[in-house]
Amino acid sequence: MRYFFIEGSKDLKPMSIVHISGSDSRHIQKVLRMAPGDILGLFDGTGAEYEAKIEEFSSKGVKVIVTRKLQKQVPPKLHLHMAQALLKDRKMDILIRQFTELGVAHVLPFISERSIPRPDAKRLYSRSQRWQKITRESLKQSGRRQVMAIDEVMSIENIFDRAKTSDLKIIFWEDAEPAHQTVVNPGGNTMVEKVFAILGPEGGFSPEEINAAKSAGFLTASLGPRILKAETAAVAACVLLQYLFGDMG
Repeated sequence: MRYFFIEGSKDLKPMSIVHISGSDSRHIQKVLRMAPGDILGLFDGTGAEYEAKIEEFSSKGVKVIVTRKLQKQVPPKLHLHMAQALLKDRKMDILIRQFTELGVAHVLPFISERSIPRPDAKRLYSRSQRWQKITRESLKQSGRRQVMAIDEVMSIENIFDRAKTSDLKIIFWEDAEPAHQTVVNPGGNTMVEKVFAILGPEGGFSPEEINAAKSAGFLTASLGPRILKAETAAVAACVLLQYLFGDMG
């Protein structure tokens, strides 16, 4: 069953009417060539899913009627928060898509000392809107039903402050010990549910930033002996943390 994102809908009941517009409407009609009476799926980004039947096509798009509410998808037990230093446009776009597919709960983009892109406020807003669109599109492809939260771009100092309530705080740095040796359950038998990881820009972190992170209670860890591109390192770190803390199914 094909699924489509519906924004702002809460706890729909059977026989509720929903209008699907924009690119999704065109995709249903022109690409999938669906017709009235066909069944499709809806999801609202909170984990709720619905089955619906196409009623008609109109100037508003595709009119569908909810037939039943499906079982809500249970979110992962591991809440993974990835703070990523701003990368060049296309690299960051691809990474947002990959983080969505992998099940990251929250992405916090920031500007660090060696960040190359330093867009103005207008450009930052445009990029933020594009990331929101990318993550919604990626939900459909990955089978995920919870929208990944994406914050506004902030400073690295703000990042340290946002991590205060995490069970584990880690900053990935090429000069640290490998993560599989240093990132073990820091609380002994305490369950680790919220992990906060910081990933650097193309040029890496400055020594001052690493020292500030340590002062803020962050562990440091590397991803092994190989030199990885920033976007590759981010994906590798995400998967490694999911493996270490039991979020690989």
